Amino acid sequence: MGRMDGQVAVVTGAGSGIGLATATAFAREGCRVALVGRRPEPLQAAAYALGEHCVALPADVSDAEAVARVVDEVVVRWGRVDVLVNNAGLNVVQRSTEAVSAQDWATVLDVNLTGTFLVTRAVLPTMRAQGCGTVLNVSSYAGWRAMALTGPAYSAAKAGVNSFTESLNLTERRHGIRACAVCPGEVATPIMDRRPVPPSAEARAAMLQPEDLAQTLLFLATLPQRVSIELLTITPTVQRDWSKEL
Repeated sequence: MGRMDGQVAVVTGAGSGIGLATATAFAREGCRVALVGRRPEPLQAAAYALGEHCVALPADVSDAEAVARVVDEVVVRWGRVDVLVNNAGLNVVQRSTEAVSAQDWATVLDVNLTGTFLVTRAVLPTMRAQGCGTVLNVSSYAGWRAMALTGPAYSAAKAGVNSFTESLNLTERRHGIRACAVCPGEVATPIMDRRPVPPSAEARAAMLQPEDLAQTLLFLATLPQRVSIELLTITPTVQRDWSKEL
């Protein structure tokens, strides 16, 4: 028997990186998984590979109507939502304060922060009716301690995710719902290619890997419902010098 038998999870940003690794880890533990993301092709390939209990539901998390349709489809299909993993996120190449455009600033906040809010809001009625639920928000170490490497828009968005997580616990714990903001340091995912100076293969090998975060999220999702961890930081053991990449 798997640790998530009979449970239903919605994982955003599930086409690659942390989201795909998490969907895979959950499915291997018997969970039914809705894979959400903007690109249909990788989502459908992943859902096919993971088996009949996984479904690809393409959507932009910053689109409230699209998010509502996705969650409605999950509830119609499986009748519940036990775990939400808000993992969808992005950054822009020109990210310093003097270089980031107003449009890019808005885009980063729309996906990383507003998207987290919209998907969470959509699943809350179902979780409240169940009397339980787990919301796992993939934040960033940059949301806990601002970093020049990630830029102000990304840091501000992820700090907002941390605050939103705290607010969720304040308002939803009486419904049996818990939330955790997971704040990883550098993770070797495709978002690294969007940095002004992409890290080398050697540097990426020393970073956290997507499967490390997947196992962390699986741990959080399978804790007894009475346990709530509000914020968790996770970093590579070796802290590399990235000053030349600024």
